[in-house]
Amino acid sequence: MDLVFEWWVWAVAALVLGILEILAPAFVLLGFAIGAGVIAVLLLIGGPALVGGSIAMALVIFASVSLIAWLVLRKVFALKTGQVKTFDTDINQG
Repeated sequence: MDLVFEWWVWAVAALVLGILEILAPAFVLLGFAIGAGVIAVLLLIGGPALVGGSIAMALVIFASVSLIAWLVLRKVFALKTGQVKTFDTDINQG
């Protein structure tokens, strides 16, 4: 069986992407982590049949969920229009 249809491969990918998001916070990798997590859950619940039974369909679902997750994260966590992020203190100053 292809590793693409193993739920734990997608779960590990989601975990790695989530950890990378913590190291480089930009809400880009978090969308991919959410997409991989959704694919992992779908494969765990229903197996390859639930994701269409083909690698191409699994990747289309992954890409679609990742894009939707990224758009939602951008909408929720974005700065308000016209607002500028400023910092008053420096973490290096004691």
